[in-house]
Amino acid sequence: MEIFTIGFTRSTAAGFFERLKQAGIRRLVDVRLNNSSQLAGFAKRDDLAYFLRELCGVEYIHEPLLAPTPEMFEAYKKHRGDWNEYERRFLDLMAERKIEDHLGREFFAPPTVLLCSEPTAECCHRRLVLEYLTEKWGGIDAVHL
Repeated sequence: MEIFTIGFTRSTAAGFFERLKQAGIRRLVDVRLNNSSQLAGFAKRDDLAYFLRELCGVEYIHEPLLAPTPEMFEAYKKHRGDWNEYERRFLDLMAERKIEDHLGREFFAPPTVLLCSEPTAECCHRRLVLEYLTEKWGGIDAVHL
């Protein structure tokens, strides 16, 4: 099963939506803790849901179960925390939440992309979500758009 990830920072709207179309995405799962910030531009929750539906025929879902806690987010982003510490804490949080039981493989049956703001998946929790699910389920090919 392929599951995609994408970030919107440093991307034009045209480039962002074209990447989704080219990948054949049918469902976008927003894994951001804060998805309604004015700083998000075209990726602000309500605008994004509209653009996805109208431009790409893509379903929008916000899934806070796949987001960090506010405390974790602040410790890493606002206080310039250590990525390795954040990674460990986030992986522990997913295990505590048992995300693999709450969502199930069928949730990802339509071509699905996880959205966050980071321009690359390297230091982003969307990558960690897929690594965690791969460990639990196996058979996941992560594709970072």
